[in-house]
Amino acid sequence: MAKTKIKKIKTEKPIPSLKPLFKISLNYLKESEKYIYSSIIIFCIFAAIGFIFHQEFSPYLDKLIQEIIQQTVNLRGLDLIAFIFKNNLISAFYSIFIGIILGIIPLFNALTNGLLLGYVSEKVASSSSILDLWRILPHGIFELPAIFISIGMGLKLGISLFSKSERQKINENLEKSLASFILIIVPLLIIAAIIEGLLITFLS
Repeated sequence: MAKTKIKKIKTEKPIPSLKPLFKISLNYLKESEKYIYSSIIIFCIFAAIGFIFHQEFSPYLDKLIQEIIQQTVNLRGLDLIAFIFKNNLISAFYSIFIGIILGIIPLFNALTNGLLLGYVSEKVASSSSILDLWRILPHGIFELPAIFISIGMGLKLGISLFSKSERQKINENLEKSLASFILIIVPLLIIAAIIEGLLITFLS
């Protein structure tokens, strides 16, 4: 009997692509754009309030700033970058996924971050010159979009509890929010932390 050689065909598992998930994430951002714009408006309103009425918020915000300074006083380079990234990551995560509880956390984050930026901007402008506000700009180029997106998606999830049609898609929206968090928000926060950490390290 002739022996027949049976060739084994190697089947390679296809490597899953992130492109479909990234596309889904971008589409979900478009679906959430009115909530993202709302977060920007709320942020800007409270930034203006923090700038104009800085004296009213001085006791609370001075204490908050002092706590942040104490936590970062001995940090430089990678340690500072890791600290900034961790804090922003936690804030963004809470804004989205704890935002499902009536959207209170995202609103609070928009309010607090807006007040803080307005307050710090006034301090910088009054201590030196309003032109020195450009020093704050690099910190927010990547960080602020990530904050606005996370707050907006958190608002969308929170408000969806009151809508019958949206409530049926709550699990789907949670999955899309998670994909957007990993593929869009996290990279933005990494870049923001690197820029801010390096600037603070080299300018201090």
